[in-house]
Amino acid sequence: MAEDRVLRVRTLLDAVRAEGRTALTAPEGKVIADAYAIAVPGEELATDVDEAVAYAARFGGPVVMKIVSPDILHKTDAGGVIVGVEGATDVRAAFRKIIDNARAYAPEARIEGVQVQELLPQGQEVIVGAVTDPTFGKIVAFGLGGVLVEVLKDVTFRLAPVDADEALSMLDSIRSAEILHGVRGGPAVDRWAIAEQIRRVSELVADFPEIAEVDLNPVIATAEGAVAADIRVILADSVPKARRTYTREEILTSMRRLMQPSSVAVIGASNEQGKIGNSVMRNLVDGGFSGEIHPVNPKADDILGRKAYKSVTDVPGEVDVAVFAIPAKFVASALEEVGRKGIPNAVLIPSGFAETGEHALQAEIVAIAERHGVRLLGPNIYGYYSTWQDLCATFCTPYDVKGGVALTSQSGGIGMAILGFARTTKTGVSAIVGLGNKSDLDEDDLLTWFGEDPNTQCIAMHLEDLKDGRAFVDAARATVPKKPVVVLKAGRTAAGAKAAGSHTGALAGDDAVYDDILKQAGVIRAPGLNEMLEYARALPVLPTPRGDNVVIITGAGGSGVLLSDAVTDNGLSLMEIPPDLDEAFRKFIPPFGAAGNPVDITGGEPPSTYEATIRLGLEDPRIHSLVLGYWHTIVTPPMVFAELTARVVAEFRERGIEKPVVASLAGDVEVEEACQYLFERGVVAYPYTTEKPVAVLGAKYRWARAAGLLGGGS
Repeated sequence: MAEDRVLRVRTLLDAVRAEGRTALTAPEGKVIADAYAIAVPGEELATDVDEAVAYAARFGGPVVMKIVSPDILHKTDAGGVIVGVEGATDVRAAFRKIIDNARAYAPEARIEGVQVQELLPQGQEVIVGAVTDPTFGKIVAFGLGGVLVEVLKDVTFRLAPVDADEALSMLDSIRSAEILHGVRGGPAVDRWAIAEQIRRVSELVADFPEIAEVDLNPVIATAEGAVAADIRVILADSVPKARRTYTREEILTSMRRLMQPSSVAVIGASNEQGKIGNSVMRNLVDGGFSGEIHPVNPKADDILGRKAYKSVTDVPGEVDVAVFAIPAKFVASALEEVGRKGIPNAVLIPSGFAETGEHALQAEIVAIAERHGVRLLGPNIYGYYSTWQDLCATFCTPYDVKGGVALTSQSGGIGMAILGFARTTKTGVSAIVGLGNKSDLDEDDLLTWFGEDPNTQCIAMHLEDLKDGRAFVDAARATVPKKPVVVLKAGRTAAGAKAAGSHTGALAGDDAVYDDILKQAGVIRAPGLNEMLEYARALPVLPTPRGDNVVIITGAGGSGVLLSDAVTDNGLSLMEIPPDLDEAFRKFIPPFGAAGNPVDITGGEPPSTYEATIRLGLEDPRIHSLVLGYWHTIVTPPMVFAELTARVVAEFRERGIEKPVVASLAGDVEVEEACQYLFERGVVAYPYTTEKPVAVLGAKYRWARAAGLLGGGS
C-alpha cells in the first residue's frame, strides 16, 4: 500500500516537472491528498458551465468554486475563489465571473477550469503545513489558520516525519491551544483528526525531498473531524547536495585524539613574542601539557627549548593534532603535508577564509582535508582548551581550573567572555572550544564527544547557526538523557524572511523554527550569554528534582511575590500546601507571618526559624524543590543564614535526601560572600535578584523532563 501511494505521487511529480512547473494545481493536490489519506472535501474539475452545474447538484448544497490554473498560485488575489454558491443560476454566474477575473488578473495564464468543492461546515480554522528549512531540512508546522494566520503567527514546528504522539503534542504548543478545547460552551475539536493531518503531511514531505512546501490552509476542525479546504504543494528548484557525514565511531575516534592528544605539532611556532605561534607554544609549554610538543618552522632550529622541524613531515612518530598559526594563504600547502603525515586533526587558528569572503580558499582546504581524512577545527578560531589534559592550545589567556563544564563558542569574543566568567566564578571546565567558520567539525561532533566524556557533566554552546540541524538534533537526543545541553542561539531577531509560495513558508522564520526544534531535541535554550554561563555553572550543582512541587520559604513578603512570579514565568508549579503541612509550617512562623506558598516567616526571625522551616521543606517527601528568599537583618546575618542552610542541606544529603535548593539573597554587600559560600556547597544562590535562582531551577526542570526523569514531556 505504501509503495503504491509513493508510485502514484512519484508519477504525478515527474509529470509536473516535465512541464517545467513547480506549483501543483488543485486537482493535482487532490491526487496527493488521496494518496496520503489527507482528508479533503469532495471536489470535481469543471471545464465548462454545464459541468459545474452538474457537479454542484451532485454535492447537494452550497459549494466553493476556485480557479484552476498552473500559472495562478494565489487564487484569492486573482478573484478566483467564490464561497457559498448554491443553485444552478448562481453556479453559472460564479463560473463566468471566476474565469473573467482570472483572465483580467493574468491574461497569459493557462486556465484548466473551475474546481467545484463541497462547502465545509463552520469550525475552527487551523493550518497544517511543511517547509524545507535550510538548517533542519523537512519540518512540519501547525497553528491557527485562515486569513489571520500571518497576523497571529501562532505556529509551532517539528522535524518531519512526526509520529502520532508528537503530532498531538503540537496542538498544545501554540499560544492559543485552549481554543481547540472549545470556548464559550462550544465543542472541542477532534484533536486526533488534526494530529493525523499533521502526521500524514510530515510523511509526505519526508518521502519526497523535492517537495519544498505544503500548505493545508485552512483545515476546518470540528468535533467530528478535520478536513483541509485547500491543499497547496510547491516543488523545489533543486534538492540540496548531501553533506558528508561520519559515523559515531569515526567521530569519537578523531575527537578522542583531538581532546586527549599524546603529541601536538605547532605549525608556525615562533620564538618572537607577539606572534600567535609564540603564544600557542608558550601556552602549551607553560600549561603543563605532558605530551610531546613539536614546533614546526622552516627558519628556526630551536623554539622555546624544543627542537624545531622544517616541515611537519619531519616530525618523528605519530602526531594527534596539528595547530596552525600561519597566515591563511599558506594553510593549504601545509595541510597537504599534515595529510601526508597522517595527522587526524588540524586546528586552524588563522582568519582570512569564508568570514572575509574567501570562500574558494576555505573550499580548497576542506577538499584537501577530506582527501586525506583530516578533521578540521576552525578556521578563524582562538584555539581550544582541554583542561583535564593540561592542554591550552590557544593564543589567548590560559585557563586550567578543571571541572565538569564543557563550553563552546562560534565567536572568539564570546569564547573570552566564557573564560572571564569561568575565572571570576571559579567554574571548573572540562573544555573550552572555538568553532569559528565550522568548515568541518561543528556542534554535533563536539556534542557526540562530550556526551561520552566522563569529565563533562554539562555542555553549553554559543552558536550563530547550525550547518546540519538534523545531525545536531540526533547528537542532542543521544546526550540529553545523560547530561544537560544548554544552547545560546544568537540572531533571535533575524526575521528569516524569504520568498515563500505558501503561508507555512512565510511563517517559518529562522528563530521560530530553531526555538521549537531545539526544544524538541531536549536542549535548554538560554535567552542570553549570562544565562547560558549561569546555567552551565549551576546545573551540575543542583540535584535532579523528583517531582514538580516547588515551595518558597521567604523572610520578605516582597521577595515572595517576585519569587512566585519567577516560578510561574519559568514553567514551574507552586505546590498547593495540604492542611497538615500548612499546620506544620505555622508552628515555626510568628502570628503575623503567613503560611501557604510562599511560606513567609517575616524578616525579624532568628536563624532557628530559617533552619526549622528549611528542615521541614527537606523532610516532607511531597515537596520536591525549595526556593529560599533571604532578607538581610542583624538578627540573622548573611553568613549565618548561608552556614545554617549549607549545613542542613549537607545533613539531608548524607541521609540520602537530595532536593534542588536555590536561594535569592537581598541585602548589603555581605550577601555576595554568602552566595559564593552557598554555591560552593551545592545551594545555587544569587544576590540582588529573584529571577536568576528560579531561572536556573526552571532550566534544571526542563532538562529533567527532556531526559525523561520527571515522566513529562519537554
